[in-house]
Amino acid sequence: MTIELRAATLEDQHELFELASQLATSYAVNREPFAIAYRSLVVDPNVDLIVAVSKTKIIGYVLAFHHLTFYANGMVSWVEEIFVQEAYRRQNIGNQLMQEAEARAQKRGSKLVALATRRAGHFYQAIGYEESATYYKKLL
Repeated sequence: MTIELRAATLEDQHELFELASQLATSYAVNREPFAIAYRSLVVDPNVDLIVAVSKTKIIGYVLAFHHLTFYANGMVSWVEEIFVQEAYRRQNIGNQLMQEAEARAQKRGSKLVALATRRAGHFYQAIGYEESATYYKKLL
């Protein structure tokens, strides 16, 4: 199967809403807030929103943020979301999305790529990530 990786466009909003809705477990993704966030993220110079396309259908995406830090002496990248439709899993698509996110982070001068996960630790370890910290959150 041939997969094209590319930056998301405004025209991809509907398809990405459907995928993001499948990813979410802690929150229900609502269309209006999604649309507002999507329009901002797709044009933000500190964001990479990359889609995986099979033929003309978006089957996965990765959303990465890039920001400056003190602890790393510069830029770091954070993968906030990654999702591949279930029918396309275990076909190296998640790995391709992560490699693209890493390549874009490296071009930006990022010192590291980090993320949090509850369900995919084995996947990230298999592609070279190591456990580093405990994730905490506080709902506001």
